[in-house]
Amino acid sequence: MESPAGRLLRLLSLLQMKPTWTAEELSERLAITTRTVRRDVTRLRDLGYPVLAAPGRFGGYQLGPGGALPPLLLSDDEAVAVAIGLRAAANGGVSGIEDAALAALAKLEQVLPVPLRERLQALHAATVPLVGGSGPSVDPDALVLVAQGCRRLERLRFQYLDGSGQLSERSVEPFRLVPVRCRWYLVARDRDRDDWRTFRVDRIQEPVLTGHRFVRTEEPDAAAMVAEGLAVGAYPLQATVVLLVPHHEAAAEIPRTVGSLEPHDDGTLLRIGGSDLRWLATYLAALPFGFRVLDPPELRDELRALGRRLVRDHG
Repeated sequence: MESPAGRLLRLLSLLQMKPTWTAEELSERLAITTRTVRRDVTRLRDLGYPVLAAPGRFGGYQLGPGGALPPLLLSDDEAVAVAIGLRAAANGGVSGIEDAALAALAKLEQVLPVPLRERLQALHAATVPLVGGSGPSVDPDALVLVAQGCRRLERLRFQYLDGSGQLSERSVEPFRLVPVRCRWYLVARDRDRDDWRTFRVDRIQEPVLTGHRFVRTEEPDAAAMVAEGLAVGAYPLQATVVLLVPHHEAAAEIPRTVGSLEPHDDGTLLRIGGSDLRWLATYLAALPFGFRVLDPPELRDELRALGRRLVRDHG
């Protein structure tokens, strides 16, 4: 039989997974009665966790903001994950939190059990971070606010500076944050355009949670949307190419952030973007398998020119 402390840990983990749980849902997940759920909620409140209870159709239990930081209950895997995340944050990527991340990491490692501390020390000793990248820094307050909107299903309003320098007002229903190298992307449904869009968080200005909740009716593949935008949509030139290999071989060679892949009768269909035809031709020529350009026809001309240059210089 599970101990009361272990059950409280699982209850707290569930409350952190989504905005609202009914007593019946928690009872089913924890294999306890609704009466025990109510009693455990009271115990969490006594420990300092602000568990709120909302009546009505969309009501239930939810973990609200607190005036004081209550004690944390972490499983072994959660503690390791938090420590790894703090170490990454201490190396930069989000502006202004490096010192705070180091201080929190020191506190956490001090109270870790010896086996967990040894696992982390081995990982840290074998890891050499490459710092000083050129990616833009992200305001941590803005990042946290956007994440809260995703978790609470709360509409978000902000000004957005796009790649061409145009500033626009956006009202969105936030869905997921996707980190890619030194950048963070928000995937959200743009209410004015009635479509799913991606936004670079470092280009979001003056974000505000509106207090208006929404019901999410669909959940797209956020990582795929961001990868598609990085591989194709962000560039002035797009090409469509048939790779003469199966999909799994192409996927092993071409990252999702470089090109979009899908099965094709003759192999794999690649959609890829680039700043100019020469870069596209050079990238395709370096692939370890054959291909056939479908579009644009100018890319075929550039590949022929590349071949002539190679023969002239190395023939």
